[in-house]
Amino acid sequence: MTVRAPAAWVRVAVVMFAVGWGANQFSPMLIVYRHALGLNPGEIAGLFAIYAATLIPGLLVGGPLSDRFGRRACVLPFAALSPVATLLLVLGPHSLPLIAAGRALAGLCSGMVFGPATAWVQDLSAGDTLSARRAALALSAGFGLGPVVAAFLAQWAGDPLVVPYLPHLALGTAALAVGLTAPGTRRQGTPARASHRGTPAALRSGAFWLGVAPTAAFVFGTISLAIVVLPEEVTSARTLSAGYAGLMTILAFAGGIGVQPAARRLAARRPHAGLVAGLAAAAAGAAVSVAAVAGPSEVLAGLGAVLLGLAYGLCLVCGLQQVEHLSGPRDRGTVLAVYYVLAYLGFAAPDGVDGLNALLGKPGTFAVLAGAAAVLAVLMWLRVRNAGQPPARVILSTSNESMASPVTQR
Repeated sequence: MTVRAPAAWVRVAVVMFAVGWGANQFSPMLIVYRHALGLNPGEIAGLFAIYAATLIPGLLVGGPLSDRFGRRACVLPFAALSPVATLLLVLGPHSLPLIAAGRALAGLCSGMVFGPATAWVQDLSAGDTLSARRAALALSAGFGLGPVVAAFLAQWAGDPLVVPYLPHLALGTAALAVGLTAPGTRRQGTPARASHRGTPAALRSGAFWLGVAPTAAFVFGTISLAIVVLPEEVTSARTLSAGYAGLMTILAFAGGIGVQPAARRLAARRPHAGLVAGLAAAAAGAAVSVAAVAGPSEVLAGLGAVLLGLAYGLCLVCGLQQVEHLSGPRDRGTVLAVYYVLAYLGFAAPDGVDGLNALLGKPGTFAVLAGAAAVLAVLMWLRVRNAGQPPARVILSTSNESMASPVTQR
């Protein structure tokens, strides 16, 4: 009996899944570090900041480089370094410099992989309408399972500063082996190192900045509210546990992953309807969270996490689908990089919540967030209604040349 190799895009998705796991497995571990190492709020914030400090440059560099030199050249070296970043955390469980170094390397790997790998999946899907959902599912599954497994191992396994990271060491190595078999992509009749002049047309269009960019920060903004902010707001420092944070992660990502098939169908029918629905879900999730933090109620917090997870899934799938429609093979990596940078700005939500809490209190902060999401949903709906729906697929070329379909090359 012959065992067929998985489809080309599946092999790239496995790499995305593993790197996403490694990137987000650290989230519940902050609780463990805070108790085990006695880290103060400034040191916790620093570990977040150092990840972002390498992530965003990685995104901005990785996307354009992948457009010029190919997806494989950018993705695979940093997929190999992702387990190395985790190894640094294993080797220095009580060393803040080693932990910081591990997070810095993880951020760089994420930046260099996520944009190019998303573009790679879309290239290998050859215009398949499922391509945006495939990339979103791979990323979401890694982001969701990584922290859940780490949280439960930290809560109930021995050596909570080391054991939670061991699964990623194995997974990252296996994913690299799978990724090495994935074919690269090159457009027919175009040299692999063709230069790109100027800013991609998509990034000079109102369709991107008015139709896609305003919702990008809600992708990771909503999920960070669900898995970082809510667990802390409804529990005390004494009762907050990695296990509860893991449960909230399950609820949020279950909603985010479960809604993705509907998001794809909604976006295919009416291109911006999924984004409006995502903003509405964000408003509903924040509104429920008002009651959750006022209680406080862990049950209502769980419901809020599900709704915020729905917002994450809708905004991610529909955002990626819009980016794919607005870009072409020559500039897709660059446009995706900018989109991911905007999306990752949402991870600043916990810091923003802390600042607003001092002025408005916890319920007031979530009320403001709910109102902001609702107002943006209405504005986007009015804009789409007044302007009319754009065609289902519009590709903005960066040159006068025709955009040829990508072909795979070994």
